[in-house]
Amino acid sequence: MALRAHLTGYRLLAWLKSAALRTGIYTGVVLSAAMLFWLLLANRAPWLERFAWERNVAGAAAVGILVLVPLVRFLRFPSQLFLSGITAWGIFSLAYRLYCFYFSSLAGRMGAFHLFMLGGVLYLFAATIAWIGTILWSIRVEHVAQTRHHTS
Repeated sequence: MALRAHLTGYRLLAWLKSAALRTGIYTGVVLSAAMLFWLLLANRAPWLERFAWERNVAGAAAVGILVLVPLVRFLRFPSQLFLSGITAWGIFSLAYRLYCFYFSSLAGRMGAFHLFMLGGVLYLFAATIAWIGTILWSIRVEHVAQTRHHTS
């Protein structure tokens, strides 16, 4: 039996055949949970006020590392990279919008649509760079294969 059948949470999204969508959903949920944890620490933990800069750097680093999950997984498949990234970022943006209802000053920093567009453009840029990289790699492989076939 395959290892995938035993992974936690696999049966929940087994109806999704696309690995890009599954990765995007998982990443979006984890990004939303990390943001909620960060917000709760920032607003409900007064003993961490003197470490506000360090707390914010750690929270931003955690979100930044989680944003890289679709990029690392689908680097060689730009369309799946974009699909996974935009799904994750869409879920994250919806959660951010819900967090804006509870944390009122959060909406003043950046709106949910602005956040969605920011992430969408970044994932589109990453997918474009990955696409150009795959084209250059395929050209290189084809060129190397042709140079080894000398006609004599």
